[in-house]
Amino acid sequence: MRELSGAWTRHAGDFWGGFAAMMVALPASVAFGVTVYAAIAPHYAAFGALAGALGAMALGLVAPTFGGTDRLISAPCAPSAAVLSAFAIELVHQGVEPASIVLMLTVLGILAGLIQILIGFLGFGRLIRYIPYPVVSGFLSGVGLIIIGGQLPKLVGAATDAPWHQVLFSPEHWDWRGLAIGGVSILAMIFSSRLVKIVPAAIVGIVCGSAAYATIAAVDPSLRGLADNPLIIGSLGATGEGYVALITDRWNQIGELKLAQVAGLVGSALTLAVLLCIDTLKTCVVLDRLTRSRHDSGRELAAQGLANIAASAVGGMPGAGTMGPTMVNYSSGAQTRVSGMFEGLTAVVAALVFGSFVAWIPVATLSGVLIVVGLRMIDTGPVRFLESKSTLVDFCVVLAVIGCALTIGLIYAAAVGVVLSVVLFLREQVGGAIVRRKSFVGERSSAWYRPEHEMRILDKKGQSAVIFELQGSLFFGTAQQLYRTLEPELAATEYLILDLQRVQSVDVTAAQMLSLVRDALAERNVPLLFSNVRERLPNGRNLREFLELAGLSPDDGTVHYLPSLEAAIGWVEASLLGQHADTVNHDRPPLELHEIELFKGSKPDTLVDLEACLEKRSWKAGETIFSTGDPGNELFLIRKGEVRVVGSIGRGGAIKHIATYGRGDFLGGRAFLDNHKRDNDAIAIRDCDMYVLSLEKFNYLADQHKRIALVLMTKLARLLSIRLRHTNEELTLLQDN
Repeated sequence: MRELSGAWTRHAGDFWGGFAAMMVALPASVAFGVTVYAAIAPHYAAFGALAGALGAMALGLVAPTFGGTDRLISAPCAPSAAVLSAFAIELVHQGVEPASIVLMLTVLGILAGLIQILIGFLGFGRLIRYIPYPVVSGFLSGVGLIIIGGQLPKLVGAATDAPWHQVLFSPEHWDWRGLAIGGVSILAMIFSSRLVKIVPAAIVGIVCGSAAYATIAAVDPSLRGLADNPLIIGSLGATGEGYVALITDRWNQIGELKLAQVAGLVGSALTLAVLLCIDTLKTCVVLDRLTRSRHDSGRELAAQGLANIAASAVGGMPGAGTMGPTMVNYSSGAQTRVSGMFEGLTAVVAALVFGSFVAWIPVATLSGVLIVVGLRMIDTGPVRFLESKSTLVDFCVVLAVIGCALTIGLIYAAAVGVVLSVVLFLREQVGGAIVRRKSFVGERSSAWYRPEHEMRILDKKGQSAVIFELQGSLFFGTAQQLYRTLEPELAATEYLILDLQRVQSVDVTAAQMLSLVRDALAERNVPLLFSNVRERLPNGRNLREFLELAGLSPDDGTVHYLPSLEAAIGWVEASLLGQHADTVNHDRPPLELHEIELFKGSKPDTLVDLEACLEKRSWKAGETIFSTGDPGNELFLIRKGEVRVVGSIGRGGAIKHIATYGRGDFLGGRAFLDNHKRDNDAIAIRDCDMYVLSLEKFNYLADQHKRIALVLMTKLARLLSIRLRHTNEELTLLQDN
């Protein structure tokens, strides 16, 4: 008992929601079925009523069982009725027998279901994720207004098929009885949420509307019969014998269809499948918006296809996830997809057992329920877009979608909204800055720590090498903007570096523009350097491979790819210093003490006592000179080779290349001065010979030869100060940009 009580507590909202949705979905399904089958022949309308009821049952049971979207109600829908009616009318004009038309309608529904399953497995439904908020908002409000407009004639009891705006201004067509019944239902729904918490508002509205009808019928004898009574749903024409006969007749005739006839249905089946997919997905998007959830489009479309196969196989109408019943289901407190199963079950019970009771539900009551649901669907959030000029265009997108939904159709409204949103996106991309920062090599530095005289050369020549750090998307909309930015540099610069670290995508147009830049530079023998060219962009494209396929290959020597901006700057620095051709630099003999940058200008005889305190050491390429956490009690003077210093970013972060030191330079000076532990790793990248001064030897030197110790500390502090000043200037430049 406790388990049953717990299950009821969990699914009470699903039951009431499914029941309320059935009240809306079943009559509409019957009406759609009658519309389709009446096009074959008038006496086939009864078959249409059965087909509509069967479709509501099968779709309601199968789709939520295999689908994954909570609260979604599947039933025969307007797109299905439109396509099938047009198909039936065409066959009638061709002189096809009515029985064959019925059979072909069945096969058409099965084929459409198979195509839906294929679409679901191929993942095409995921495209719905990229519909932007203004489109969804406009779509939501448009659907709400369409529901309201479609129900107004029924609310006022008008017997005409005129549009709602004509009916609204033609009181002579109104039936005050229907208006009163619908008004009671609307008021009951609005106020029931404040007074009654257990029973959903839609159910309260239906009960109160039915009670109002009964009250009026008590004094109006014309409302006490089902026949020719426009104010109620009327007989569904559903019996168990009718169901069995309909199904068996269909499958007894299935062998009469030829393969050519089935092949001829593929085009119509594809059209029907696409429309049903769109109808389902747009309902799912609205549900996502209301419930802050995300549906699985592939699974849902496959489930809808399976449900349409089942519905058609038993002689029912195919359909989709429908907006009206789904919104009623949501408004009535449904929480899970079990509500869809309850809708299917109650449709079976209502059609078979309680058909006579359902027949007495007033049409105006259902209209009133749907009008309240439509009002609650209207999204008023975009009104705040009017408060700012920057979002005014987004508000116009919402209005455009609503306008298209009301005048042309929902599918066209979604298409127009997507097109407008793409235009807005392109506008933002084109209007944004594609160049994040422009600087010169003389203002920046590579990871190389260079001697003072080389730094002076770079300060002087560095203005001839320009750096552009790019960002965003390089595509046809921004290619010309970038070319206009680069064009003044093409005739003057000696080196051009394009850093692509923050570039998200590159299309063929942008790649061709970069080829033009390369050609313009090549005429002056100026190299084009790319840095941070990633092998995998967010869109999955290998950028290096793509650029090379576009003609930007490094084989001809006009284009160079460097792994980082620091590496590109280092390449240019080496070119400006004339070091690229110095291939024997690494084979030179080790420097003597007076040739070290730290002691240049000192007389050799003044360094004799200092040299006596130094220890000569060597490291092979790849060996570690010191590691993070080692004592900082040694100063390293590089006589030969190169050393790379690396460190981790943050606690346990990625390894970052910090600096590179070469022949004649020194490292470890900061830790030597403050006697702190090493905070980086130093690794020999070429065979190294060094002088090493320990803190113990320096203290001895300071006691015995104070002048030499003072010279050492003065020059060490001076070079560290130069490095720090250059770093501060570079940080200021980056901050200003």
